[in-house]
Amino acid sequence: MADDLTGIDGAELERRVDLLRERMRPLEQDLAALRGERDVLLTEIRRRRRLADRTTRADLKTSMREGKLPSVAELVAGSESGSLDEYVYNLKTGGQVRLGFPGSRSQTLTFTDGVKIANASDLADAARLYAAGWELGSPGRPGVRVHFPGTRQERLVPADEVYARPGERGTG
Repeated sequence: MADDLTGIDGAELERRVDLLRERMRPLEQDLAALRGERDVLLTEIRRRRRLADRTTRADLKTSMREGKLPSVAELVAGSESGSLDEYVYNLKTGGQVRLGFPGSRSQTLTFTDGVKIANASDLADAARLYAAGWELGSPGRPGVRVHFPGTRQERLVPADEVYARPGERGTG
């Protein structure tokens, strides 16, 4: 629109705006219909993802109940080497967690001898501390510190309520 609008009176400007609005109306209606179609498809995608997640969590919980997956306590007791990142960790409710503090680059387990604490950065450290009689947790607070991936939300969970399953390196 290369017109010099300064020479046009107010009534003509209003008329032009009304004409543009009339031309835009069908496009806006088409756009609203397209957005509606898109939203219906996105809803179906979310429904399918949620169903898959629910099924995966149910299968995971079944594996936990059947003893197919070791708890973190069993993993530590039965391992002598390996990376904590070789496993994916889930609560008994099925939710995925990481070990240690939120924001930490690597997963860790905290052990205590009742007075002191030590962090194990891999299963060899954990096995050494476990063999020395140390327990998972901190003085007066037994358990495993976990956090939910991508959040700052953390909590202390009994070691027999966090399960390990083999995973792709670094996805845990």
